[in-house]
Amino acid sequence: MRAGLTVLCLAYVLSQFFRAFLAVLSGVLEQDIGATPDDLAFASGLWFLSFAAMQIPVGWALDQIGPRRTAWVLLLFGGAGGAAMFALASTALHVNIAMLLIGVGCSPVLMASYYIFARQFPAAQFATLAALMVGVGSVGNLVAAYPMAWAAETLGWRASLWALAAVSGLVALGIAFTVRDPEPVQSETRGSLLDLLKMPVLWAILPLALVSYTPAGAVRGLWIGPYLQDVFGLSTSQVGQATLIMGVAMICGTLSYGPLDRLFRTQKWVVFIGNMLCVAATLTLALAVGVNAWLSIALCAALGFFGGSYPVIMAHGRGFFPPHLAGRGVTLLNLCSIGGVGVMQFISGPLHNAASAGGVEAGYSAVFAFIGLSLLVGALIYLFSRDSTN
Repeated sequence: MRAGLTVLCLAYVLSQFFRAFLAVLSGVLEQDIGATPDDLAFASGLWFLSFAAMQIPVGWALDQIGPRRTAWVLLLFGGAGGAAMFALASTALHVNIAMLLIGVGCSPVLMASYYIFARQFPAAQFATLAALMVGVGSVGNLVAAYPMAWAAETLGWRASLWALAAVSGLVALGIAFTVRDPEPVQSETRGSLLDLLKMPVLWAILPLALVSYTPAGAVRGLWIGPYLQDVFGLSTSQVGQATLIMGVAMICGTLSYGPLDRLFRTQKWVVFIGNMLCVAATLTLALAVGVNAWLSIALCAALGFFGGSYPVIMAHGRGFFPPHLAGRGVTLLNLCSIGGVGVMQFISGPLHNAASAGGVEAGYSAVFAFIGLSLLVGALIYLFSRDSTN
């Protein structure tokens, strides 16, 4: 199982990479195939929404056929196949289709790991293990920053995508040969996603799950790149360095959140306070959008750090799932988390375009303000949740 979890972690590195690499390619893709930042926002949204939509069948598959087959088949055909199509792209439409396929391919990877954690490890360790997987896997976020910018400038973005297609295929085959499925749950009780949605204890958690990842996911996944280029005139290499800083902050934040629920014996207040700090950083960025490049990078790093509450939110919800619905439970929360970013990207593109009529800075200020206010609403609803320390 240790070897299998290691390979799943490598697959999650790819998942983190693919959700974030468009930020450093915005300039070269616009130059080579005419894909504008608004086009890339749509493509990024397709990745997140296809990923989110797959959580329903992935949850069923984890409970019924196990994580091994679920993960390797989708990563091989969706991840490797989508990366190959991206390498061949000549229009924004091709990028859209490729990102949709890659989202499908990445959709089971983290949930396969979480399913194994939920089934084979003590509940009290779930948040720490979940944070460790996300933190280590977020190396992909770092590779999608300056190293990807360097590769695009040195090797070309098409050659880089071909290499990623090959790596994705190899990792998928690694999952097939190393991951072992947990023993199936012996239970006469049947259930479905609808049974989870009928649980009132989840109703105050799901709205925050929907918006908690949007600051880090939307900003790091796309907007930091065109923002720093359009407002401050940074080069592709400089944007790569800025996204690297934000990526490191996101990893540090995720790893910091992991043990806090056991340290303070509360999940609710760890999540709430952290997300309110993320709200403050995001809204400050909206107000200070054109002040100074270093201030903006620091605020992006801050919202990335405090926006890392995902593992504790997952642990909070996981404490209420019945064993026979563990797979569908974790994928439901993941659907909300990833789907929220997808919806945000679809809204943010037209919002940026409309607000830009008032100037370049106004467009980005509107995007950051919308993200911050959405998170504020989710955090306030979360106040009505029931605490759990597992």
